[in-house]
Amino acid sequence: MSDFRHQAIANLYPKVTHITNKYGPLDVNEESVSIDESKVGEEVKKLETEWKVKQYQRDRQPEYPQIGDQLDMLYHAIDAGKVDKTSDFYKALKAVKDKHPKG
Repeated sequence: MSDFRHQAIANLYPKVTHITNKYGPLDVNEESVSIDESKVGEEVKKLETEWKVKQYQRDRQPEYPQIGDQLDMLYHAIDAGKVDKTSDFYKALKAVKDKHPKG
């Protein structure tokens, strides 16, 4: 994925301000920046691994209740004196976490 490549270059070469198809990585003065492709490749692999490891987070996010709903459930749990594993708040979040376990 080119986004990983661009991010890898940005991580390794802070002088690079943008990358063009024609000229490659350039600095603020539009001067070409020489890069080590093997280091970029290693950084891309690292970024890809980090992306894959966090898949569970991306799977969970759309399934969590909206933040306003979460706060409402939390308020009602506090109001009922049930800020524990029996509250709707806890059960709603736990269901999503169980469906999409971490790593």
